[in-house]
Amino acid sequence: MINLLKSLIFLFIKKNNYLTSKPMGSREKYIALHDDCKNNTYSDIYEIEEKNGYRIDNEYYENLALHTQVCIKKSKLNYQHGRILYSFIRKYLNDNFNNGISKTINIFETGTARGFSSICMSKAIIDSDKIGHILTCDLIPHNHSMYWNCIDDNDGKKTREQLLNNWSAELELITFLHGETRKTLLSIGQSRIHFAFLDAQHKYKDVILEFEFVCKRQIKGDYIIFDDVTQKLFPGVFNAVKKIEDDGKYSINYISLSDERGYAIAIKN
Repeated sequence: MINLLKSLIFLFIKKNNYLTSKPMGSREKYIALHDDCKNNTYSDIYEIEEKNGYRIDNEYYENLALHTQVCIKKSKLNYQHGRILYSFIRKYLNDNFNNGISKTINIFETGTARGFSSICMSKAIIDSDKIGHILTCDLIPHNHSMYWNCIDDNDGKKTREQLLNNWSAELELITFLHGETRKTLLSIGQSRIHFAFLDAQHKYKDVILEFEFVCKRQIKGDYIIFDDVTQKLFPGVFNAVKKIEDDGKYSINYISLSDERGYAIAIKN
């Protein structure tokens, strides 16, 4: 059964259809979805931004979301993780990189997708006027022309690099790695990770594997943010984070926006 599944995945990738084989909606459809989503309010996220003292520019954020987060799917759209990442990175940089010493913040991400979260994190570094680098991994290659189930599909197939062309300054801080996370981790020589966002495989063993890779490269006060921490939809992620909390190496704060979307903010003790 496993070999059959791998074969089907290989055939799917071979046909160059990582997400969809054709545009899924008109430009107007995506704009309507975005209009419906951007008017939602999230008091928990607002309180985090107020407490941290940092909030991403809303016009910038919604424009980025329209091109990289608004897609056609059965579940309700929610891209508040970008606001969380931006706010906490700004706070981390203010707390740890304001001693006059020139140093680089190293950020690690799994689950690049269209690049939304990477751009948000890069924007945080730029707005802080700091030096930084983001290493992000995904099974989808960076320079492969394809349809992304987003508004830009109406212009034809694009690579991720082309999809993010309007954010060239942010792209300069990002390195995109292609491959299955479990295998990619073996080739990464990064010795220090100040901040991580884990959003790739959602099985328990894979989340723990990614966590252990990051944990070995962090010190007290460093961050890991987990996406999709919901017992209903992703029990593997939820149970992995609970195990990490029980082990006591990290303090965990949970953010639950709904039964379908939740996050965990982990700070190393």
